Amino acid sequence: MVPMTPAAALAALVAIVLVATALGVLLRRREGRARAVRADAVAPTALGLAPGAFGERATLVQFSTELCARCPAVRRLLSDVAGERDGVAHVDVDVTHRVEIARRFHVLQTPTTLVLDARGVPRARIAGAPTRDTVMAELDAIEGKTHA
Repeated sequence: MVPMTPAAALAALVAIVLVATALGVLLRRREGRARAVRADAVAPTALGLAPGAFGERATLVQFSTELCARCPAVRRLLSDVAGERDGVAHVDVDVTHRVEIARRFHVLQTPTTLVLDARGVPRARIAGAPTRDTVMAELDAIEGKTHA
């Protein structure tokens, strides 16, 4: 085995740092953005909730865990938004001990938010902490409004 020269070691280190930085920037840019999803309707019971837990117009489903540092702030945001909009409900599903729910809904990080329409069909998925504008825009899209 040929020993690595200091120049080769430095080049490898720089390459690793550049790749890691690029991946970090890419992941950070996706954080908190809504993306459209195609999935079948979700029943409240599939999330361990009582029938009737969903809103008449839309439901904000927050997946969180016990050790999630950003989840309490997201919970407050989503609760506030749901309180401001008629027919919109916010439900928080703790997946700490419910691995089957996390797997079924492909929750890889918390918080993750699903925006469901009146029939329980997922219309958007937000990985990470959403902004108020992002959530309002998704609700407006469900209701056919233009978000200002």
